[in-house]
Formats: sequence, structure tokens, C-alpha cells
Amino acid sequence: MELREYWRIIKRRWWIPVLLTGLVGVISLAQLRPWRTPPESYAASMRMLVGVLPAADQDETAYDPRYYAWLTSEYLVDDFTEVVRSQLFAENVSKRLADQQIEVPAGVIQGSATTGKQHRIITLNFSWGDRDQLVAIADAAAAELTENTGVYFQQLGTDNAGVTLIDGPTVSVVGPGVRSRLDLPLRLLLAFLVGLGLIFLLDYLDVSVRESRDLEEMGLPVLGVIPRGRK
Repeated sequence: MELREYWRIIKRRWWIPVLLTGLVGVISLAQLRPWRTPPESYAASMRMLVGVLPAADQDETAYDPRYYAWLTSEYLVDDFTEVVRSQLFAENVSKRLADQQIEVPAGVIQGSATTGKQHRIITLNFSWGDRDQLVAIADAAAAELTENTGVYFQQLGTDNAGVTLIDGPTVSVVGPGVRSRLDLPLRLLLAFLVGLGLIFLLDYLDVSVRESRDLEEMGLPVLGVIPRGRK
């Protein structure tokens, strides 16, 4: 099918994608309300170094204790990352906040925390809607990790381990995500494509005779064509 034929099909029912796109745009504007300023969101981030001290009573002529201490630290980071996301850690942070007259449930703290790791470094992030509360949560989490390190490492069966806070906690404003910025354009594009699909579907199902070519395709001879009158 030539491009001109596609254009004829679209020109015949061009109002379908236009109407559908406009309808989806109106509904989306009513739901998303992009003219309203979204509430600010904040993120706090901190980085910690997890390490195990070499055993002092080992024979260094047999192997390098520093190498095995380094290797143990990397394995320990995998387990300690899960400890930081645990309910126990969230409850202890919540208790520290309660001492400051700040009531934040442990489940909320646990849900707002995300972790990452690279070698022996653990990154802990919190997302929150109130900047002051987020600062308090991040400070309480940092204090809990540095002051009660032994409590968590005892659960892992590891001695001589420690956590050192190397960065943060730092708080920053989180901008709108890519999804929120592209939501409306994607809806409009999808509505327009659906409208184009409806045009070609209706044309495929249409058995009306509109041009002489339609009769020729049916095997009927065309004796004459009455030209369309011009206004």
C-alpha cells in the first residue's frame, strides 16, 4: 500500500485520534494536576566502612593476617547489609527518636531505608517528607550503628569488627522522578497511537464503495465517474 493511501485512510477519519488524545489529556490533567507544586521530598545518605581487625596471635609466617581480615570484611558486608535493613535496627533507631520526643514507628523507618554496598563500604539512604525529622532519623541511625556495633556483630558471630562512618549523613532535596515527568506525554502518545489503530481497523471493516478503485478490486467494470462538486 502506498503512502498516499495511508494518508487517505487517516484523512478520512482524522478526528478519531484527535478526539481520543484530547479526551485522555483532559482526564489526565484532572487526575495528575501537573500545575500543582508536588510536596517536597528529602533524602539522607551516609556511607560506612565495615572492617575486621587482624587476629593478633596468628603466625604471620604462615599467612598474611591482614589479607584474611580484608577477605572476612567483604563477606561480612553482605550479612551486615541485611542487618541494617532488619526490624531490630529499625526498632533501636525508633527508640532513640522516642528519647528526643519524635515518634516514628519502626516499620516506617524500615520501609524508608535502602542500602547498597561496594567492597567494604555500605551506603544507607532514607527518604522522608519532613526535613527536620529526616535529619533526626539519619543522626539516630548513624549513632546506633557506631555506638552499638557489637550488638549487631554478635548476631553474625564475628568478633573484632567495627563500623566507621566515613560520609554523612547528608540531606538533600529529591526532585520529581522521570516517571512523573513523562507520565502525561506517554499517555497522550499512547492515546494517539490507539486512535490511529482504530482508523485502520475501521477502514479494514468498512465495505463502503468510495472510489472507482474499490469497484475494480471487486471485478466490476467502471463505466464512468461523477466528479465531486466543488463549493
